[in-house]
Amino acid sequence: MKAFDYDNTLYRGESSLDFSLYMIRTNKKILLYLTVILTNTVKYKLCLVDREELGDTINKYMKILIRDKRELLSLVGKFWKMHADRLNADMLRRVGPDDLIITAGPSFLLDGIRDRLGTQNIIASEVDLDKREITHFNFKDNKVKKFRELYGDAKIDSFYTDSYNDRAVMDISEKAFLVKNGKIRRIK
Repeated sequence: MKAFDYDNTLYRGESSLDFSLYMIRTNKKILLYLTVILTNTVKYKLCLVDREELGDTINKYMKILIRDKRELLSLVGKFWKMHADRLNADMLRRVGPDDLIITAGPSFLLDGIRDRLGTQNIIASEVDLDKREITHFNFKDNKVKKFRELYGDAKIDSFYTDSYNDRAVMDISEKAFLVKNGKIRRIK
């Protein structure tokens, strides 16, 4: 089985950040929190934030910025109509039906584009849309915990990612590849 991170690997950019910026069109309140969103994104990319701190921040702002489940799912559909071209076709060609996408991004966002990803095997952060709260934050070592819960001792032959935040998944993979600017480099 091959496994793929999503953001900056299969999707060109950070889909959650892009979705947050897209939401500004319908909810100008987001502008008040843009500094916090961007600061936390940078801290995440630089591996300078722990899972609990980031999860708490996300939960706080979801309650403020998202009115209800129906509005959110409608926005996801509209977002993908404008952003599906950000999918990395070259990387998606590598994804087979038995492969896995494992991401910190929210499942509701990937569900909006699932039919274009090449596999139905996706491990993502889970969100209770009614409570607007993360129930499973699939970040760092939680990715491996969830993988083991769902797949037991299954082997990951090759893992593709853009970030050392995924060190835990790299550690359980036979081979690991870093994806940067369309280039793939084996790091394990």
